[in-house]
Parts: sequence; structure tokens; C-alpha cells
Amino acid sequence: MNTFFYSLWKTIMSKDTTIPPLFTPFSLREITFKNRIMMSPMCMYSAKDLDGTPNEFHIAHLGARALGGAGLICTEMTQISPNGRISLGDAGIWDDKHIEPWKRVVDFVHQNSEAKIALQLGHAGRKGCNPLSWERTNPLPNHLHWEMLAPSAIPFGPDTNAPREMNEADMASIKDAFVSAAKRADKAGFDMIELHCGHGYLLSSFISPLSNHRDDIYGGSIENRMKFPLEIYQAVRTIWPEKKPISARISAVDWVKGGNEIKDAITIAAMFNDVGLDILDVSSGNVTHEKRPPLTGLFQTPLSETIRNNIDIPTITVGNITTGKQANEIISESCADICAIGKGHLYDPFWSHHAARELGYTEPWPKQYLAANNFRENNDRMTQ
Repeated sequence: MNTFFYSLWKTIMSKDTTIPPLFTPFSLREITFKNRIMMSPMCMYSAKDLDGTPNEFHIAHLGARALGGAGLICTEMTQISPNGRISLGDAGIWDDKHIEPWKRVVDFVHQNSEAKIALQLGHAGRKGCNPLSWERTNPLPNHLHWEMLAPSAIPFGPDTNAPREMNEADMASIKDAFVSAAKRADKAGFDMIELHCGHGYLLSSFISPLSNHRDDIYGGSIENRMKFPLEIYQAVRTIWPEKKPISARISAVDWVKGGNEIKDAITIAAMFNDVGLDILDVSSGNVTHEKRPPLTGLFQTPLSETIRNNIDIPTITVGNITTGKQANEIISESCADICAIGKGHLYDPFWSHHAARELGYTEPWPKQYLAANNFRENNDRMTQ
């Protein structure tokens, strides 16, 4: 199909009389997402040669979800340094050699879809030195371990090694690594970055009182515990292009006695908002080895809604969103501005297009896949 007829087809197919809120565009700074669906960051542990380099898997994995209609694709947590890895298979951006492989991923997304793509930056902290996720019946052999860093020398769980408590030099080095990683992300062409400040990783472990027992200016009150993550954000914002947004993922509630509660999350959100964060990705838990209590339904969406409607900051909600109807109601009821879909995208790379169909709306499909519409129409006739 030539370009003219494809453009005409897109115009015709997009002329639904009512656009569901889930499929309305959303802008942060100068970046506009075509809809409110985000592919949630999920670790794949598939870096080439165990040196952090993304490869053909990442093009296929992330590219498929871009072709599948998501407005925003977010990479897995990508490590800013080798000793910031969860496992040896983590993707990285701690070296200039990672720029070009990531650029190939970004270019594929941009050239073959209307999606934007974000890089999630992080450091595992005391949650490092793990085997690949599908090999965790046994611990990582000691000779493969690296030094783990954390705000306090408290192990993540009873069967894990204790990290070393960070000193000022460590904190300066980590800050420099985040800045360098963000510069590489821009060179690779990413539209947005997200700082992982949740789930018990390094920045999260500063925020939670369960893992931060420091007695200096970086410990104690929630304001002090937020100091280092905010310093990281401000350092990165200084060098990240003005037109491009930055997000941060947090654990709004720790789900463990003595940990952060929703009132603390509101304070965290307000502090991020005060320094200019563009959007807050609201998750919860995983800050210690203790499992969060059994929770069903859209258990994290009320956290996003509470933050969004108490603090003037856009939010992303994530967790147990399985249908287009659920996601559409979240947006229409102002519970969040973007819905992050994780496992749904693993199960169905075309989750977004299928959500549109569920809502009676037609999103333009990739030109290479137009025959799928004939299949759908024939299937609909056969099932009527």
C-alpha cells in the first residue's frame, strides 16, 4: 500500500464520532502521547553477553508493543552502573557502548509506530546479586557477587548479603552515574526518562524508613529521606533537554508495619512536584522481603487517585488493569492520566488495539498488518 492510500485509510479509520478517554492524546512538556496507554517497565534479564548491552530481543520485545498500539513504551529498569544490577542479565546504560544498541531500539519504535519511548533509569541497591529470574531456585554463586550499596547496611532479607552503607563519596559517584546515563539516553533518542524510586531499589531504600536508618541529613524525617532522590532528579533535570519530560516511579505504600503510608506518599508527591517532576508513576510495596498482603482488583489505582487529586501532579497508575473498559474508566474518572499495562502486554503485544476494539473504537493498525482487519471482520460475521 502506498503512502497516500495508507494516510487516507488512517484518516477514514480514525473518524469515530466519540473517542474514548483512554484513546485521547496526552502531553508532557513538548512530547505528546497518542493515547493514555503505557507499556509498563518490566525486567527481562536478557542483555547481550551479560554486559548490559540491549540486543535483538529488546527490539522485538519493545517494538512489538509499539506496533501493538501503546502510546508510550517504557524499557525495563536500565542500570546506571555494573554494581547497580539486579542480575548479570540486566540492561545497562553505564557505558557509551550502550548508546548505539539502544538507539536501534528507539529508531525502530519511532520509524514503525507513533509511540514514544522512555528509558527507566535505576540502581538495584541492596536488591542486587541475584541470578536471572528463571534461575532463582539457587542463589548466585559468591564468586559472581559485586558490592551492593544502600543508605544503611541492612540486608533486603534473611537470606541476602548486607550492603555497604553509602558515604558521601558513594553518593556523589551515584549522582554522576545517573547524570551520565541520562546524557546517553538523550543521545540514543529517548523521548522521556523515568527514575525508579520504588520497589526497594536504591532510591526507594532512601525513601522508606524500613531501609533508611541513617542519622545524618539523609535519614530520619520523610523530608530528609527524600533528599538524595531529589538531588538525583535535580541533577538529571539540569542536563535533560527542556522539551522532554521526566517521570519517577514510587512505592506509595510499603505495606509493612512501620513503613510509608499514603500520607507519606502525598508528601513525597508534593516534594517531587515542587522541584518540577512532570508525572508520578504510582506503584507500591516490594520494599522488603515481606510480601504485601493479598490484594485484588485495582488496588493501586486509589493510591494514584489520592495523590493526583491532593497534589497538582499528573499520575500513572499500574497494577491488575486487565481490560480496556477498566483502563478507560480510570482515565474518565480522573484516577490517573496514564494507565501502565504490564503483564497484559506480555500476554498480548496488541493489547492496546484490542482495548480499542473492546471500546468500540478503531485505532489505525500498522500498514503491514492491515489484513488483520479483514480477519477480524470475517471472524465477527462468523460469530454473530
